[in-house]
Amino acid sequence: AWRMGSYSMKELAGLYFPASSPRAATTQLRRWITLNNDLTEALAQTGLTKGQRLLTPRQVALIMEHLGEP
Repeated sequence: AWRMGSYSMKELAGLYFPASSPRAATTQLRRWITLNNDLTEALAQTGLTKGQRLLTPRQVALIMEHLGEP
Protein backbone atom coordinates (compact mmCIF):
# COMPACT_ATOMS: atom_id res chain seq x y z
CA ALA A 1 0.00 0.00 0.00
CA TRP A 2 1.30 3.45 -0.83
CA ARG A 3 1.66 6.17 1.73
CA MET A 4 0.87 9.80 1.03
CA GLY A 5 3.89 12.05 1.05
CA SER A 6 6.71 13.31 -1.12
CA TYR A 7 7.93 10.97 -3.82
CA SER A 8 10.59 11.27 -6.44
CA MET A 9 9.22 10.99 -9.97
CA LYS A 10 11.20 7.72 -10.26
CA GLU A 11 9.68 6.26 -7.06
CA LEU A 12 6.14 7.13 -8.08
CA ALA A 13 6.66 5.83 -11.62
CA GLY A 14 7.94 2.56 -10.15
CA LEU A 15 4.65 2.15 -8.29
CA TYR A 16 2.63 2.66 -11.48
CA PHE A 17 4.89 0.52 -13.69
CA PRO A 18 6.56 -2.08 -11.44
CA ALA A 19 7.54 -4.33 -14.36
CA SER A 20 9.43 -1.54 -16.16
CA SER A 21 12.92 -0.22 -15.61
CA PRO A 22 13.04 3.03 -13.59
CA ARG A 23 13.86 5.01 -16.73
CA ALA A 24 11.04 3.46 -18.81
CA ALA A 25 8.58 3.82 -15.94
CA THR A 26 9.45 7.50 -15.48
CA THR A 27 9.11 8.15 -19.22
CA GLN A 28 5.70 6.46 -19.27
CA LEU A 29 4.42 8.33 -16.20
CA ARG A 30 5.54 11.66 -17.68
CA ARG A 31 3.74 10.70 -20.92
CA TRP A 32 0.51 9.91 -19.03
CA ILE A 33 0.73 13.26 -17.22
CA THR A 34 1.38 15.14 -20.48
CA LEU A 35 -1.56 13.47 -22.24
CA ASN A 36 -3.93 14.41 -19.39
CA ASN A 37 -4.57 18.12 -19.91
CA ASP A 38 -6.53 18.58 -16.68
CA LEU A 39 -3.74 16.95 -14.70
CA THR A 40 -1.03 18.95 -16.51
CA GLU A 41 -2.91 22.17 -15.70
CA ALA A 42 -3.49 21.22 -12.06
CA LEU A 43 0.20 20.34 -11.60
CA ALA A 44 1.29 23.60 -13.28
CA GLN A 45 -0.78 25.48 -10.68
CA THR A 46 1.24 23.78 -7.91
CA GLY A 47 4.44 25.08 -9.49
CA LEU A 48 5.60 21.81 -11.07
CA THR A 49 8.45 22.52 -13.46
CA LYS A 50 9.81 20.50 -16.36
CA GLY A 51 12.50 18.18 -15.08
CA GLN A 52 11.43 18.48 -11.43
CA ARG A 53 12.47 15.27 -9.67
CA LEU A 54 10.82 15.54 -6.24
CA LEU A 55 7.04 15.75 -6.09
CA THR A 56 5.25 17.40 -3.19
CA PRO A 57 2.49 15.51 -1.34
CA ARG A 58 -0.05 17.77 -3.12
CA GLN A 59 1.39 16.91 -6.54
CA VAL A 60 1.36 13.18 -5.71
CA ALA A 61 -2.27 13.49 -4.57
CA LEU A 62 -3.23 15.23 -7.84
CA ILE A 63 -1.54 12.54 -9.93
CA MET A 64 -3.37 9.81 -8.02
CA GLU A 65 -6.68 11.71 -8.28
CA HIS A 66 -6.38 11.85 -12.07
CA LEU A 67 -4.66 8.54 -12.83
CA GLY A 68 -5.98 6.41 -9.98
CA GLU A 69 -3.90 4.76 -7.28
CA PRO A 70 -0.94 2.73 -8.53
